[in-house]
Amino acid sequence: MIVQRRAVPAVLAVSALLLTAGCSAGDGGAPDTGRTSAGTAPARSASPSPAEPTPPAKGTVKVVRTVTEGLDTPWGLAPVPDGDLLVSSRDEGTITRIDADSGRRTELGEVAGVEPNGEGGLLGIALSPDYAADHMIYAYLTSASDNRVVRMLYDEKKPAGEQLGAPDTVFKGIPKGVIHNGGRIAFGPDRMLYVGTGETGDRGLAQDKDSLAGKILRLTPEGEPAPGNPFDSPVYSYGHRNVQGLAWDDKQRLFASEFGQDTWDELNAIKPGGNYGWPEAEGKGDDAAYQDPVAQWHTDDASPSGVAFARGSVWMAGLKGRRLWRIPLRGTQASAAPQDFLEGRYGRLRTVVAAGGDKLWLTTSNTDGRGTPKQGDDRILELEVS
Repeated sequence: MIVQRRAVPAVLAVSALLLTAGCSAGDGGAPDTGRTSAGTAPARSASPSPAEPTPPAKGTVKVVRTVTEGLDTPWGLAPVPDGDLLVSSRDEGTITRIDADSGRRTELGEVAGVEPNGEGGLLGIALSPDYAADHMIYAYLTSASDNRVVRMLYDEKKPAGEQLGAPDTVFKGIPKGVIHNGGRIAFGPDRMLYVGTGETGDRGLAQDKDSLAGKILRLTPEGEPAPGNPFDSPVYSYGHRNVQGLAWDDKQRLFASEFGQDTWDELNAIKPGGNYGWPEAEGKGDDAAYQDPVAQWHTDDASPSGVAFARGSVWMAGLKGRRLWRIPLRGTQASAAPQDFLEGRYGRLRTVVAAGGDKLWLTTSNTDGRGTPKQGDDRILELEVS
């Protein structure tokens, strides 16, 4: 079985298409009421409980402000308890703290061992579920040999640039490629670490349950297969092409975004042991062996990366689509056709993070080699949504 992992000590020291990207002339103004794309279709899924509320079919998005700008290849985004933001740079291999009020930037340091190449580099970041006590930052990175998850002590008392401890490898052996490295990590409501991986362009790996590629993995914070996993391995679901978004709704159900190839991008409701079809299926199908998506999009309209849940909907950032999608939910069904917002206004959109209530953080991704950077790119935006 191709699984390599190393548990770290329990006690740790604590002290490819180019697309011209649009750019807004300014922030704020009247909320964007969006539109529904005729090329986008909700997919059938399990029926929700009759007691579950249904969000309005139509929502709005207001860009409140630009929090900061001038970022280089921002990828992962993680709010810290005081409301500030940590952002990773894919190509620079650094983590930077953003003052959420002033936008002032403080570089924590460079993560050792990052080897940027193509879509690989320093990707997703997440705070330990015990961050208040252990001050640990988890990161998904591309090394010289593989993709892996590491964790580092964040010591705010040290000088800027020296605040990250040496990375401890929590989990390794995830295949890497120039493309399709996945990279999103998130701690779930169960305090387990979920990891989205890509199939690196080698399609057959997605259906191989003994491979870590093209999967969603579920791990303990120490990097062991989480209790209750369906295959007695790190694998939680399989048959994925390139998972780059993970989010839970208010009922603790997991949703994930996925890049399609030429036809359909997907938002999926994730079931333990579920087979999501790639490369045998793309989008909705008639084969009961594969899980149908909650919603699907033509690839020019989405190429999805990060997802977040707020106000009864999943919000999904689109790279090639250069827009933000709202997918209203009732249970694990799309209760109405998805709406798109901000089309072309800020270019490629990478990561969206819920900030409580009606607030989202959103990052652009125009310096990633596939966009056309404008003055101010890349940036973090504060959104108000309904």
